[in-house]
Amino acid sequence: MNGLSHAHLSDADLQRRVQVFTILERICQQLELTGTQFERARQAYESVAEWLAGSDDPLLAAMAVYLQGSGALGTSVRPIRQDEFDVDLIAFAAHVSASVPPGMLKRSIGDRLAEHRSYAAILEEKKRCWRLNYAGEFHLDISPTISNPKCNNGGELVPDRKLHGWHPTNPRAFKALFERRASMQPTLSGQRLAMLKDAATVEPFPVQQTVKGILRRAVQLLKRHRDYHFQNTTADVAPISVIITTLAMRSYEYCVQRHVFDDELEVLIETIRNLPHFIEHSVTNGKEIHAVWNETTEGENFADRWNAEPARIVAFYRWQARALTDFEAVRDAVGVDRIVHKMQDALGESVVKKVIGARTQAISDARTNGSLGVTPN
Repeated sequence: MNGLSHAHLSDADLQRRVQVFTILERICQQLELTGTQFERARQAYESVAEWLAGSDDPLLAAMAVYLQGSGALGTSVRPIRQDEFDVDLIAFAAHVSASVPPGMLKRSIGDRLAEHRSYAAILEEKKRCWRLNYAGEFHLDISPTISNPKCNNGGELVPDRKLHGWHPTNPRAFKALFERRASMQPTLSGQRLAMLKDAATVEPFPVQQTVKGILRRAVQLLKRHRDYHFQNTTADVAPISVIITTLAMRSYEYCVQRHVFDDELEVLIETIRNLPHFIEHSVTNGKEIHAVWNETTEGENFADRWNAEPARIVAFYRWQARALTDFEAVRDAVGVDRIVHKMQDALGESVVKKVIGARTQAISDARTNGSLGVTPN
């Protein structure tokens, strides 16, 4: 395992960088579902599951509804200028075979939802799924799947974008792989370990290791940076979340297995730096093909649209380079004003101001009541 090549950090620099990561942690907390919102979403999708399972339609017999995507992985991020979160569900029809057209199963699910008076009022049809809009809170996207007999890893099949056929997927195995990688702990330098063991702070925001783990925070920060970077782009070219998540978890695993890091912020930056290394390239009939494979099942290329829409490839590489530059600038910024400015450049003014404001208020309150002192970590 190798240490990254860079100048030795002073204790003051390391302390500053650790505090910067602590602020990024708070920003992620501001961007994700609150405990109350998550509980409401959980109750909503459990009710949907019960309603679908109670149908007399044989296609819906023994149907299981479960959480997938960012909600299942713990990487949800509130969309910019919206209060509603995306909550993605799978409606797994265990007894349906691939001989059943995808559109037929999707229609059965829609018909059953429309029979429920409350669901009918908030039901919206999408290309491959049904959406229930819980205004001001979240929306549930319900995608049908069936078993994939060709996958030895418990894979499933989901309708393709045009409902012409079935497409391999494996949300449950993807979640398990992500969780395994998220549980991996980076090797930190002796200087950082000593800080974790012995450090104290005079602020009410103690230096701490990230609660959710660095990988989850990296995915959240990258998704927020993506949203902020592309918010005024009219073309639909922004990298989709599953590509960001897949590349981030592969890069994170690669980095933590090979390097010793000064601090958590450096883990984040190296993870971003290595994202492109896990995009596969091949040439077929003289044409370059790009792939970001789902490692948990055969045949699912999350970047399949890149090969038909080259603008998406260009957009990804430009965004990744910008993300790396922006987070390096955050890492290197000195002074509160400079740090805030660089964070706003990367993640937007509103969420950064909210977190910094809360931090400043907490310190001010601690000074006023006399509780601002040296507190063990």
